[in-house]
Amino acid sequence: QVQLVESGGGLVQAGGSLRLSCAASGGTFSGYGVGWFRQAPGKEREFVTFISWTGTSIYYADSVKGRFTTSRDHAKNTVYLQMNSLRPEETAVYYCAASRRAYGSTYSRIDKYDYWGQGTQVTVSS
Repeated sequence: QVQLVESGGGLVQAGGSLRLSCAASGGTFSGYGVGWFRQAPGKEREFVTFISWTGTSIYYADSVKGRFTTSRDHAKNTVYLQMNSLRPEETAVYYCAASRRAYGSTYSRIDKYDYWGQGTQVTVSS
């Protein structure tokens, strides 16, 4: 059983940056790809980015390309999401999730993820 814990959320002004972390506890990320999703109030949870276990496959939602970067540190059992040039409409709860079944065209599908963190709030003020 993999338990995921997100951290790094907070309040930032538009144009600012935050770095989110997703740490695995009670297990490891061994063999798991990790996705980041976000959910704004009253909206559906949406895909943000995915990084494969090896780190060789990385995908981003079009809306965050060029501004967000995901990476992982196997030694620390942690995945990161660096978010730059944040916009007010990106205010949401951000979740990380782990999967051994997300690949190719399925990495953005919520149902492909087996474990989810509790989420961390990101608020971008205008």
